[in-house]
Amino acid sequence: MEELFLQEYQPLVFAQLKKSIKHGRIAHAYLFEGDKGTGKHELSLWLAKRLFCTNVQEEAPCGTCSNCLRIAQGEHPDVIQIEPDGQMIKVDQIRQLQEEFSKSGFESRLKIFILSQADKMNNSAANSLLKFLEEPVGNFLAILETESLGRILPTIQSRCQIIHFSQLSKEKLQEKLQEEGLSKETSRLLSHLTNSYHKAVEISQDEWFNETKDAVKRWVNYLLKKDPQAFIFVQKKLLGLAKEKNQQSEIFLLLLFYFQEERDRLLAQGLWGKEINRAIEAALQAQKKLQANVSFQGVAEQFSVKIIYG
Repeated sequence: MEELFLQEYQPLVFAQLKKSIKHGRIAHAYLFEGDKGTGKHELSLWLAKRLFCTNVQEEAPCGTCSNCLRIAQGEHPDVIQIEPDGQMIKVDQIRQLQEEFSKSGFESRLKIFILSQADKMNNSAANSLLKFLEEPVGNFLAILETESLGRILPTIQSRCQIIHFSQLSKEKLQEKLQEEGLSKETSRLLSHLTNSYHKAVEISQDEWFNETKDAVKRWVNYLLKKDPQAFIFVQKKLLGLAKEKNQQSEIFLLLLFYFQEERDRLLAQGLWGKEINRAIEAALQAQKKLQANVSFQGVAEQFSVKIIYG
């Protein structure tokens, strides 16, 4: 599963690591940096499986031996995965890791630790990890994953081989979401909201998102027809969906998406959408008002009046 994802969405990174393994040039510490959903954890698991697999086939882990299965399930005693305890990774977690790694591997000479969201380490944890990397004990491989390289101590960065994960293109993300059964329109919408596959899937399953995208689409239809119902719809439906500041911003992001879809549809027919371009410009101005803390109701109602009556 990891291999298919990596081959398709991170081919350069994947090829680089496979080449390192083939030539026996594996670093003792890696720092995987990239947005959520770009394949950092998939590569961490793939690498652990590759190094522990008892039935490597064509330089890839089999995925079915006992070691591969236990790594996938987080149950292999020599592969330790650490995540934040609450909001951060604490020094006690790193100390416990050091204690584990001071012992020999249970089943092999190698031990691996995977530190997810490494940028969430507090200062004490980061300093403890730095000392561990400076004075390694035994045969181990460290894999740190982060979405924010700037939050990792430069001294830790200097002791790791940094691998940068590229963002998924909109086209690739749309394609993958459609493979998962989402409609073409929803896939396009999600690719405009995020470049993370996992975040896109999470959004697609959100009840508020699904109700709101349908509501905004209805609002846009009223606006395109210059129907006064658009003004009433703000009060009857949209206000109930716009209770939080982030929800208000997302409603206007959805609005822009549907207007841009309409513009693209007109252009595909060889038509010049002068009015739709004005509507898009008005929507961008409305967004600025929201950011300036003008009330959502006031912004949405004024926008509706502007589109309906000009």
